[in-house]
Amino acid sequence: MTLRIAPTDARNLRLMAFDVDGVMTDGRIYFSPEGEALKVFNTLDGHGLKKLAASGVTLAIITGRNTPMVARRAADLGIEHVIQGREDKGVALADLARQLGVDASATGYAGDDEPDVSALKWAQLSFAPANAHDCAKDAADHVTQRRGGEGAVREICDAILAQRSTA
Repeated sequence: MTLRIAPTDARNLRLMAFDVDGVMTDGRIYFSPEGEALKVFNTLDGHGLKKLAASGVTLAIITGRNTPMVARRAADLGIEHVIQGREDKGVALADLARQLGVDASATGYAGDDEPDVSALKWAQLSFAPANAHDCAKDAADHVTQRRGGEGAVREICDAILAQRSTA
């Protein structure tokens, strides 16, 4: 089943922000013997993010954790707006949007848990992965068929791109 969103929401979108744990990853954290936290990212998601950026949508990452691997993944994808260590994700999203001159009606967000609810409600277009906590699903406009870290981000990107390409 394909995720369907309103064409006007997608066409007006100028900023799309994503949480990391549970959205860009499956939410699990691995630790190396040295204690370094490791995350696994999906390459399908990465390609979708690159395509969405190429369509003119500014991408951002907003995460409650602060890890070098998130900065590394963002750099690999060309995502310059990375906000780490923020639990107040709605405030972080609104602040970033203001800095970029984008209002809520042109902003999207994807999140999976309680710290994401304020951002999900603030953004005009919001998504939660299939395995998100119920509070995030209830706050989101759309719930993906795929799970976080298993193609949910690609599903979001493809749905936005499909509507942006229709005139």
